[in-house]
Amino acid sequence: MIVVLDGLAANPGDISWAPLEKYSAVKAYDVTHPEDLIARASGCEMVITNKTPFDEKTLDQLPDLKYIGVLATGYNVVDIDACRKRGIAVTNVPEYGTYATAQMTIALLLEIADRVGLHTESVMNGEWVTAPQFSYFKAPLIELADKKIHIVGFGKIGRRVAAIASALGMKVSATPHNLVSEEETVEGYTVKMLPLEDGLASADVVTLHCPLTPETNALINEELLSLMKDGAILLNCSRGPVIDEVAVRKALDSGKLSGFGADVVSVEPMKADNPLLGAPNTFITPHIAWAPVETRIRLIQAAADNIGAYLNGERLNRVD
Repeated sequence: MIVVLDGLAANPGDISWAPLEKYSAVKAYDVTHPEDLIARASGCEMVITNKTPFDEKTLDQLPDLKYIGVLATGYNVVDIDACRKRGIAVTNVPEYGTYATAQMTIALLLEIADRVGLHTESVMNGEWVTAPQFSYFKAPLIELADKKIHIVGFGKIGRRVAAIASALGMKVSATPHNLVSEEETVEGYTVKMLPLEDGLASADVVTLHCPLTPETNALINEELLSLMKDGAILLNCSRGPVIDEVAVRKALDSGKLSGFGADVVSVEPMKADNPLLGAPNTFITPHIAWAPVETRIRLIQAAADNIGAYLNGERLNRVD
């Protein structure tokens, strides 16, 4: 049997676990609390987890476990070294959300630029009905053409964002993991490669698409924010801890940042004392960039493909 420990986020009931059922019977739980994990996984050879953690103490209590499939790209919830010692295979699902994450990044940028939600709410509240003119706006609006956007992290998501931003007429630069060229071509558009400090200083918009590592933890801090243009926009669709949330809140309160958009925060679900709650000109979605139905279907199929490869002795998306 394959036990899915926390399937609610990926499949709240609108799609199917059938790709997994090709290999074994599936028992799917919406959420698994720590106190229930051992009972649910006991005796199982294969489990699927999204955010349910597997540390060494947990693994010691699951001697039959042979395979952990992470239903996400990040796999920090699993102690890889402990799995390796025990011969437990671990897989993840990379790159399934490239288009959706880039789409969310641009959606946040467009919301900051055009304030669609604010103006829709105004119209639905009857303000257009009573307006003295044919048009009005309730906040400054921004034309993105010719604005400079700098992309921090230039993997597949960063490249997709570069292509869309270029199509909007923006001037695109990026800081890749390894700065080895002065420029690259992405879908026919030219992207300048810049050191991080130079990219931040020149940009009207900064968007983060780097992995969370010890080097990128709190990467965007008070010092680097001070290098940015007054009134710049910051976007984060990577990982919450890549930014120093206290420093970003201060920058928003002071006007150093004119807008902030994010799909992630440092602790999820968001804590009541998160400094970004109530911040001005801030737009935060609850980690849903990966959640379009097409993306989640792709995710479950990829997880099933990982299991099929494991059963055939292949190392597809193995991280152990």
